[in-house]
Amino acid sequence: MTSLPTPSLPSSTGMSRRAMLAHATCGFGSLALCDMLQRSALAETSNPLPSPHLPARAKRAIFLFMHGGPSQVDTFDYKPELQKRDGEDLPFAKAANISAKMRLMKSPWKFNRHGECGMTVSELFPEVATCADDLCVIRSMHSKGQSHGQAVSMLHTGSDSLVRPSVGAWLSYGLGCENENLPAFMAISPPTAHGGPRNYGSAFLPACHQATTLGSAGRLGSGKIRNTENAVLSTTEQRNQLDFVQQLNRQHLQRVGDGADLEGAIQSFELAYRMQNKVPDVLDLAGETEATRKLYGIGESTTDNFGKQCLMARRMAEAGVRYIQVSTGNVWDQHGNLESGHAKNARAVDRPIAGLLKDLKQRGLLEDTLVIWGGEFGRTPIVQGSNGRDHNPQGFTMWLAGGGVKGGMTYGETDEFGYYATQDRVHMHDLHATILHLMGIDHERLTYRYAGRDFRLTDVYGQVVTPLFA
Repeated sequence: MTSLPTPSLPSSTGMSRRAMLAHATCGFGSLALCDMLQRSALAETSNPLPSPHLPARAKRAIFLFMHGGPSQVDTFDYKPELQKRDGEDLPFAKAANISAKMRLMKSPWKFNRHGECGMTVSELFPEVATCADDLCVIRSMHSKGQSHGQAVSMLHTGSDSLVRPSVGAWLSYGLGCENENLPAFMAISPPTAHGGPRNYGSAFLPACHQATTLGSAGRLGSGKIRNTENAVLSTTEQRNQLDFVQQLNRQHLQRVGDGADLEGAIQSFELAYRMQNKVPDVLDLAGETEATRKLYGIGESTTDNFGKQCLMARRMAEAGVRYIQVSTGNVWDQHGNLESGHAKNARAVDRPIAGLLKDLKQRGLLEDTLVIWGGEFGRTPIVQGSNGRDHNPQGFTMWLAGGGVKGGMTYGETDEFGYYATQDRVHMHDLHATILHLMGIDHERLTYRYAGRDFRLTDVYGQVVTPLFA
């Protein structure tokens, strides 16, 4: 076995406190010192803000990712003119790099008014429509990236082409976790296409801020996190083993000085050990009442999978996870067969999403839990093929609920056909800045120095959309 190098004694007659501790009692004194230094370093790594920049309206966030891009003109952005002029040519230029025809295609679904606010919602979402008074619908979203890869990356990381930390990683870095025995960032059934791990990764932030994943590609699977159980060693033996490994890691960290990657690894090891006791309880749905399971559509073939994902998201939020990402898989990309495809997708998520909102509300969690719904872009109001819609980042819809936003309101507009965002436009950078603000973070002040410059989620862009705030 190769022995670890020991710091050499200083040549002067004096001896530094660190060198003395490294040599005294076979170096065990330095381990104690290093442990104290490490605790301080990890505190800074896990939460660089001594306190939030701003009064936080939300303590946690749940992002419901509709992978593929749901159509705004068939869901939450009703356009009477589109219905009236079905089959006519679009009277202005279409976006570049799409194969859609110039012919307008009306929505096959009816829209009705819901709630005291009178919000128009498509019959695709009858259950979510019952929560209209809690929704803050942004109808003027626009983003960068005509392809899925670009737009998905933009949505999750703020960059359409470069590897950057994800939104959840930034929130983990900035705020840490409410529960030290759980990750700050959980991704349920995260996307495997269009960037895969980069959409929930930490990039150049310390590794401890990337998501802990559960399931993949829109499927929940067993509902367990892999490698959280050890069938060979007892808890005491695991603790002893981990303590030994961590002592070696901390001694190495002391020698190298600046080691953010090593700090992140050390913290990840500790978190993994603590998760063994806490995670099984959080992920166990057996204790939920039959009424709760029914609320989410669990037990019914159409809604069971996404219902379990949403219920687990609520349990994670309740337990103190800071950012929870729930994904459908890339199913909303209807270049053809719009009617059958969107109808199938909506049936799978409508009741679970409404169940999540109602469950959070009745438990008093919605007021400080920000729920975000949407895809990487929307769809064109002009037809692709005979019955589909092409990608449309020029104007689309996302909605927020809870967490300090106004319920029962719509913000911004697209043109009369629902193609381009025209009024009170909200770029993806603006949405990210707004999410951080609601969580108590000034997006311009949360930075990380890498490769000689300070990076942030919104790069050099982004305006907080304050009219959305309650």
